Amino acid sequence: MIQVTELSKCFDGFSALSGLNVHVETGSIYGLIGVNGSGKTTLIKHLTGVYMPDAGQVTFDGEDIYENTVLKERLGYIPDDLYFFNSYSIRDMASFYRKIYPAWNEQRYRDMLREFGLPAVRKISKFSKGMQKQAAFILVMSTMPDYLILDEPIDGLDPLIRKRVWRYVVSDVAERQMTVLVSSHNLREMEGICDSIGILSEGRMMIERDLEELKTDIHKIQVAFKEEKERPLSNLNILHREKRGSVELLIVRNAGNLVKSELEKEDPAILDMLPLSLEEIFIYEMGGENSEIQSILF
Repeated sequence: MIQVTELSKCFDGFSALSGLNVHVETGSIYGLIGVNGSGKTTLIKHLTGVYMPDAGQVTFDGEDIYENTVLKERLGYIPDDLYFFNSYSIRDMASFYRKIYPAWNEQRYRDMLREFGLPAVRKISKFSKGMQKQAAFILVMSTMPDYLILDEPIDGLDPLIRKRVWRYVVSDVAERQMTVLVSSHNLREMEGICDSIGILSEGRMMIERDLEELKTDIHKIQVAFKEEKERPLSNLNILHREKRGSVELLIVRNAGNLVKSELEKEDPAILDMLPLSLEEIFIYEMGGENSEIQSILF
């Protein structure tokens, strides 16, 4: 289990993280989402042991990650901004990884290299961004990590390669109980692979929930009433409300049975409860109901 407890970090008086708590269950895939500047990168640098917390703790199965070399040998990390030694090929990088990761799996490395079809002897600096992402993925997954931190892992990859990447990740989670935290702006893709979600805003965790539970507690409702009058619906936690002719659109965060019973008290002529995507949930939780994205989604 990856656990972040009351984590705080300041830079020159600016609070990047404040009392942050994160819980990633063993053998699960955790999706970290948030707008730019929400603190995702700062959190990831703590999770990988790069930053020392000003306050709080970051532990992996009870062990502090900072300056823990043995624990870092079991940690795989693919950053958004990749780095390779300038003159190295994949074969050169693999030789380097063999020396520092005790669990290196040579057979997996060879199998993945063949499956992804990358040239082993060509300089990685000459690869496209997508090819460099694949090279990083091959190398990291060949270390057989117990914990995997991914920052925008599928950015620049075509659909076929993305499917191949996620197949390896999901397989290792199922077969080896690998624990994964992935940060990405591709919410549609994350919705298909994550077990739980954390929504980060201004260095604090707004919501941390099992994905299926989150989706059952927030609803998009289309409702029309027989009689035109003001209805405050004060018993409901309404995130967004707008009128479209005779039909009202409501985004409500409450249990489904409560939402339905409260609206049925008003004797509606039309009442439809519709599912929301993760992308829609994120937009409304972040108060973005007037954004350009919202107008595209609805």
